[in-house]
Amino acid sequence: MVERLALEVPSEFRDGVVAIDVSPKAVPHPVRGGVYTLGECVPIEWSGTGADLQSRVVLYHGSFAALARLGEFDWREEAWETLTHELRHHLEWRANHDALAAYDWAAEQNFARHEGQPFDPRFFRAGEVLDDGVWKVDDDRFLVLADSRRRGDHIEIPWHGRAYRLVVPAEPRGYVFLILEGLLDPPPGDAVLVVKPAWRLRDLFRRMPAPVQQIARVTPLDG
Repeated sequence: MVERLALEVPSEFRDGVVAIDVSPKAVPHPVRGGVYTLGECVPIEWSGTGADLQSRVVLYHGSFAALARLGEFDWREEAWETLTHELRHHLEWRANHDALAAYDWAAEQNFARHEGQPFDPRFFRAGEVLDDGVWKVDDDRFLVLADSRRRGDHIEIPWHGRAYRLVVPAEPRGYVFLILEGLLDPPPGDAVLVVKPAWRLRDLFRRMPAPVQQIARVTPLDG
């Protein structure tokens, strides 16, 4: 069905789209229950201007199926709307060089994070905004906890309509990236809680410590 729909799109709107794929994945919204990402435009390669950008468009069959289980659902209408929406993203990427360059930098920094290499702890803010305090870079989702006074305590965080509890480590002093394990509806990649440090005046004269990554086990509060 998606292949047939793609043929209905004028070729000039598909210029630079190297693939339109269907993935079996379900991609839940990080905060809102019953909301799923149906598709995505993934920039692959560009030379610097953005005009020659090549992208891959992905539709997530698992997300479609999850929404269809919730009630009345028109697969063809939703697939067409998702496909054209992601093709518009591709055209917008091509026209906005600055946004493309920022996302490209964020993807490079996120790759360094995965590889255990040094990275800028604020990189995720150059990604795609999904909700208030929630960003996306590639398959990973980043939630921000700004109140570092709660370090060492049990806290509650939302994820896809549920509440979870975890312990925020008391140390170290800088940014901490907590990779959440135990989510009932995990994203395709990492779900990361970013704990920001509470900077004081004397910190202006100190070198920012390297960010630390840890695994954090979460417990759903509704069982």
